[in-house]
Amino acid sequence: MECTVSWTGGTGTRSGMGFVAETGSGHTIAMDGAPDMETLLAGTGGCTAYDVVLILKRGRHDVRGCSVKLTSQRAEVDPKVFTAIHMQFTVTGKGLAPAAVERAIAMSHEKYCSASIMLGKTAHITTGFEIVEA
Repeated sequence: MECTVSWTGGTGTRSGMGFVAETGSGHTIAMDGAPDMETLLAGTGGCTAYDVVLILKRGRHDVRGCSVKLTSQRAEVDPKVFTAIHMQFTVTGKGLAPAAVERAIAMSHEKYCSASIMLGKTAHITTGFEIVEA
C-alpha cells in the first residue's frame, strides 16, 4: 500500500495548509491541514461503516443505509493522541435485527477495522446504534 501527500501551496484553503493525498489505488483526497486530526477520525469512521455494511450484506440483511457520527477527546499534551472516541451508528434497512447490527459493529471493532483497533491502543472506544426502518 502506498500514498503520496502533497502540499498545494495554500491555494484554495482557509488555513493555507491544503494537501492532496493520492493513493496507490487511484483515490484522491483533499485535506485542509486538519489540525485536530479530523482526517484520521473520518478515516476511522469510513473504515468501520464499510465493515458494518459489508458484514450485514454478507449476512443477507436488507441494509439500505449506514452513517456513523464520531465524537472524540484528545490528550492535552503532544502528541495529543485520542483518549476517547464514541461512534454512534444509524443503520437503515428493512427488518434489521438489533442483534445483527450489534454483532456487525462488534466484529468491525474486534477483528476487521484496523483503524479503530489501532486507535483503541490509546483511546477508550464506545459505540451505540439506532435502527431506522426503511
